Amino acid sequence: MGEDLLQIGVITSTHGIRGEVKVFPTTDDNNRFKQLKDCFIEYKNEMIPAKAKGCKFFKNMVILQFEGIDNINDIEKYKQCGIYVDRQHAVPLKKGEYFITDLIGMQVFSDDGKDIGILREVLPTGANDVYVVVDENGEELLLPAIKECILLVDMEHRMMRVHLMKGLVDGGVDD
Repeated sequence: MGEDLLQIGVITSTHGIRGEVKVFPTTDDNNRFKQLKDCFIEYKNEMIPAKAKGCKFFKNMVILQFEGIDNINDIEKYKQCGIYVDRQHAVPLKKGEYFITDLIGMQVFSDDGKDIGILREVLPTGANDVYVVVDENGEELLLPAIKECILLVDMEHRMMRVHLMKGLVDGGVDD
């Protein structure tokens, strides 16, 4: 899948019998669904172009309908499929915000220059994201995505400089 596609949600279930779906948003801004038109549904490793028409909000979910799909039987197969937009249709980022897909694979260094590992995953926790960094031994380090910890994100050089706050690293590590 191209890096120009960004996931904005996952279809969790059908909603009613008229082809609507419940979507778990994977974007920070649920209001972005109000402007959603052109998108893609990832189905069996293929990106199926779709056009969203109409959106409602229910608790923490978004209820969407797609053009040309007005029957539960036509939408059923897309349960658990991701919904993507291409980068040009993405919500503009504010200063200090990044698309997760752009962070994955970044080299992570401590503020004293030590190579910590590669950023493999971003976990949304509600309060702040958590970056999962894996070192050469396969050990995971969980870093909170807060300004006290994440000092620099250099997109051009694909590297990140972080401050390892007390308690983030096991006391048993030899320096």
